Amino acid sequence: MRFVIIGAGRVGLRTARVLRDEGHEVTVIERDEAKIRRARDQEFTVVEGDGSREEILEEAGIRDADALSALTGDLNVNFTACMIGNHYGCRTVMRIDEAYREGIYRKYADEVDEVIYPERLGAIGAKNALLGGTIRAIADIAPHLQVVELTITADAPVNGYTISELQLPADATVLAFGKRDQDLRIPNEDLSLEDGDRLVVLADFDVLSEVRQLLVGETPTRAAANAGSGSSSATTDLSSESDTGGVN
Repeated sequence: MRFVIIGAGRVGLRTARVLRDEGHEVTVIERDEAKIRRARDQEFTVVEGDGSREEILEEAGIRDADALSALTGDLNVNFTACMIGNHYGCRTVMRIDEAYREGIYRKYADEVDEVIYPERLGAIGAKNALLGGTIRAIADIAPHLQVVELTITADAPVNGYTISELQLPADATVLAFGKRDQDLRIPNEDLSLEDGDRLVVLADFDVLSEVRQLLVGETPTRAAANAGSGSSSATTDLSSESDTGGVN
């Protein structure tokens, strides 16, 4: 497949490297001289210029591209580029900054194929490392809605229950279930919950701690301690994150 990536910062170049390593053809658009040199040092084809200008996109091969990913730190550039890409029939992916959050997503969701904010993805990875193996954040669906995978432990209050007997809070729903070392599947109400089994749950942030207590048997403080943080002050709560910036 052929891809056009706008922005040769860390996010853009990492994405370009992954695509190239998988055998895809990638062209990068960048206007910063230092980033252009870095991309060319990594042997990428680089078109110099503003990725929101149609002639620059045409030079990068937008007419024949399968998808366009606008990954600069400038929302206006990213949105304009995606609109042009949409005109040429490309799949479009637009980066937004974490500060814009759901309002921008709702505003532009119908205009582009995918909206991403890398800072959130980075925070999820860091959070999973802190939480350890019994709970794993999969995706933030909205500012107060998250998909998580939880592993049943021997200490879980629901250990030995069947799926039909499981009573989660009203703002939480089981999406998938997997026995120990088996693939995730659509839940079967007659299956029992045992140590090592996994549940994928969609839940509001406000009830995640309660869900975790039921399925894992851990409080937020205990979960952080089990992750080996080595500090009594390093408590992690799924209902509040510190999303760091610095992803360009």
